[in-house]
Order: sequence, then C-alpha cells, then structure tokens
Amino acid sequence: MLAATVRVTRDLDAAEEAVQEAYVQALRTWPRDGVPDRPGAWLTTAARRTALNAMRRRRTLDAKLPLLLGPDEGEGEMVEPDTIPDDRLRLVFTCCHPALALEARVALTLRLVCGLATPDIAHAFLVSEPTMAARLTRAKKKITAARISYRVPPAAELPGRVGAALTVVHLLYAAGHTARSGENLVRDELTDRALDLARMLRLLLPADREVAGLLALLLVHQARRASRTDADGRLLRIEEQDRSAWDRELIAEADRLVVGALRAGPPGRFTVQAAIAALHAQAPSYPETDWPQIRTLYDELLRIWPSPVVALNRAVAVSMVDGPAAALAEVEAIERDGRLAGYHYLPATRADLLRRLGRHEEAAEAYRTALALSDNAAEQEFLTDRLRETGPLA
Repeated sequence: MLAATVRVTRDLDAAEEAVQEAYVQALRTWPRDGVPDRPGAWLTTAARRTALNAMRRRRTLDAKLPLLLGPDEGEGEMVEPDTIPDDRLRLVFTCCHPALALEARVALTLRLVCGLATPDIAHAFLVSEPTMAARLTRAKKKITAARISYRVPPAAELPGRVGAALTVVHLLYAAGHTARSGENLVRDELTDRALDLARMLRLLLPADREVAGLLALLLVHQARRASRTDADGRLLRIEEQDRSAWDRELIAEADRLVVGALRAGPPGRFTVQAAIAALHAQAPSYPETDWPQIRTLYDELLRIWPSPVVALNRAVAVSMVDGPAAALAEVEAIERDGRLAGYHYLPATRADLLRRLGRHEEAAEAYRTALALSDNAAEQEFLTDRLRETGPLA
C-alpha cells in the first residue's frame, strides 16, 4: 500500500498519512457494509484516492499563494517510467537514496518498505532498539530537511543504489530465516518476499554479479528450509538435517549463478557467501564437507567484508580444519573486541567449542549466557538441550 501510494505523492509522510486514513475508512465502513472481496485492493485504492485529493487541495493552495509556496507539480510529472517492474522494488530503490548514509538507507527501507519492526532491525544491525529508533528518526528528518523527493531513480542511477538494495533484501531474508523472537524458527512471509525481490533484481540487472550472488545465496538457504526443524519444530544442526529433503533444483540453480558470477570477474561479498553456502549444500554428508575450501573462502570474505560476524563464522570453519582449540582462541579474540556483545551466537559458538574440548563447566556457563540473550523459542529449546548435555540447567 505504501509503495503504491508513494508513487502518487512522491512524499513519504504524505503517503503514510494516506495509508493511515485508508485504515480509518475501513474501520468506519467495513463493520457496516462488510469486508470487501479484495480488502488489500480496497485499502490501496482508498489510500491513493486520499493522496490524490490531498494533492489537489495542495495545488489549489499553490495557485492561491504563489509567493509563499513553490511552483505547482503537473499531473504528468507523477507518471513514472516502468523501469522497475514492481511497486515494492521501486520503493526499495527510492528509499536507498545516496544522500543518506548506507546504514540509514538500509534501516529506513527495512522499516518502511519491508515492514520490519524496529527491534528486528536493531537486531540485524547489532545495536539497541533505542539506538535504531533514533537512527530512523534522524534519517526521516534529514529527508525532510534536504527536501529529498521520493521518486523512482532513472535507469542510469540504479547502479549507485544497488549495493544498498542488495543489503536490504539480504537482511530481510535473514530476519525471516531465523526469527528474532516468537515460537517459530522461520517467518516464511519475510523469506518469500525477499526471494521475490531478489528474483526481480536479477531480471532488472542480469549483468550484475552481486545480484546473481545474492540470489544464489538465498536459493541455497531456501533449498534447506524444510529440513531445519523436525516434526516437533525442534531446531536441527546442519549435520543432523536430512539432505535428501533439500531442494536439489534450487541448489543447482544457485550453483549456476555462482559459477557465472565467479567467471565474470572478482567476487563481491554476496557471491563469496553464496559459494560457501553452495559448498555446504553440495557435500554428500557433513563429514565430507570441503572445510579447507570453506575456510579459504571465509579468508577472502573477511578481506572484502571485514565484519566480526564473518570472523565468527570463519572460526567455525577453522575448528573443522585445525581443531576446536585454534578456533576458541579466535572466538575469544572476537569476544574481547566487544562489537558482538549481546550477539547470542558468540557465546553459543564458544560453548560448542568448549564442549568439544571437554571443558563442560565452562561450556555450560557459555550456553546459559547464550540462552539468556535469545528470544526465539526454537533456539531456546536447542540451547537448553545442549546445556543439559554439559551440566545442570541452573
């Protein structure tokens, strides 16, 4: 609704107000007249009509007060080219305006276009909820102060916004792949939406290697989703998953995308991540995984994208090549760095390495720390089971 309405207004605040007014109209009329057959279409039409009426009133005011207000925008200027085939994708590119810092662009797009709650966005950026709320507020204020117009960029400007758009889609999928909180491990509505956007990006920019890399990465994750939990919803580690249940067609499609991207030039971070995921998916079994190659790919990923999360994931590969002691030293260095404070996968990884080293009391304490930081029921149950294996729960 917001994506469709902002195409009319080119003003985010005006579009949000029109959408809210549409909900108010529904609350007033649906109890009396009944819910329409297509409630989404009804709401979108009502929001766009409200926006158009507000624009007509504004144009009348512009004509009456030409010295106080800027020149009128003609009707024809509101018609946007069909460069981008989907309203949601149009708004992604529109919100990813280069006048904003990259993090602000991504966070604002996740909030406004993708509908992620502020706590989920804060979790994705590894910051507190108040910090993220303040960032979103500052970003919207900057848009207003700088009078940034919400219009779809022409085709020539798209390459400068692709990086932010890819990050938005990746974080949207990640938010659905492992939900921050709730009873279920996966939020299918988010993963499906992200995959749709990634496929549309591929159609829009078929020569972009990182677009191919991102789509490949999401396809591999999507191929494994049915096997990530058992019939009771219990989280399964990759070594416990039934590989015969993985979607081999999606994995093969991802492999073709990765190979094509690697042959076309130096890989970016999404292509390298996709290559790592593909190696996991193509291994006949967990023990037969090509861990040395995965560690080499993580070395490259850490070079082009020096993130503490990448370093933590690399440590897992190190543990499979050089043993848990070597990996534990790296994890403890990441812990001292402090940037992953509050990130529950850090103590969970440390706990697993300590368990493998036979240091069960320390492992149990690390599992308790991870458990206290997790809000997802499936992950909490998994961590509780691991804690039972190493020591008392209390």
